[in-house]
This record gives sequence, structure tokens and C-alpha cells, in this order.
Amino acid sequence: MPQPTTRVRPTGHPGYSETLPRDPESAATARGLVRAAISTWGLDDLTDDAVLIVSELVANAVRHARWRSIRVMVERIAPRTVRVAVADFSRALPVPCAPKNDEEGGRGLALVLTLAANWGADERHWGKVVWAELEARG
Repeated sequence: MPQPTTRVRPTGHPGYSETLPRDPESAATARGLVRAAISTWGLDDLTDDAVLIVSELVANAVRHARWRSIRVMVERIAPRTVRVAVADFSRALPVPCAPKNDEEGGRGLALVLTLAANWGADERHWGKVVWAELEARG
């Protein structure tokens, strides 16, 4: 029987991704996907921050996008660096804001900025991908 020629690479594609409904409940599935990927890569010190970041990115997509689905992606872009991303069908780019003390929302991107080593939004002809990179210690 022939042996498979594909091997799992330590970085790059394939990563983990899943298309989810644009519903608040999808954040739980996204957190599970992030936990599974980071655990597989042995970068457990990134788990808490990555889970919080994906929750915020999903919440923003649920609130601002106008299509029925979003796509969550987790990729190991370097041996100690993980990129968490959410794609949606809105072309409106995220803008960090400074909410007033009595406002309930508007702090998600500020939290992402604090936790991530780098973040951004890449425009696509169909929408955008908002991403954040986390770097493991040591």
C-alpha cells in the first residue's frame, strides 16, 4: 500500500478554520477551535489570550457584518507565533475607539491591542479578515 506523501508542517498551512453562523453562540465554537489548535502546537501559554481575542473578533463580526456566516482561522505563522483571524462579509474596517466610562461596549479592540503582539485588518473584494498575532514566551 502506498504511503501518504503529505506531512504536517510545524508552521504555516494547514491551519485550523471553520465557517460558523454569524450568531453570538459561535464564539464558544471559535474558542474551542483556538484551544484545540494551540494545544496541538504545544503553545498552551497563549491559550487564555487567544481565546479572549477570538471572542472579541467574533463579537465584532456578529455585530457589524451583514451576512449569515463568518470564518474563524487559527494559523501558526512561526514556531512561537499564532495568528487568530475572523473573516466576514463586511468591508467596514474596525476602528479602535475610546468609550466613555458609562458605555457598555466599545472596548473589544482595545483589549485586542493590549493582548496581541500585532493586529490588523486585510481588505478583500468580498469583505475583510481581522487578525491578531500572539507570541509565546521563551
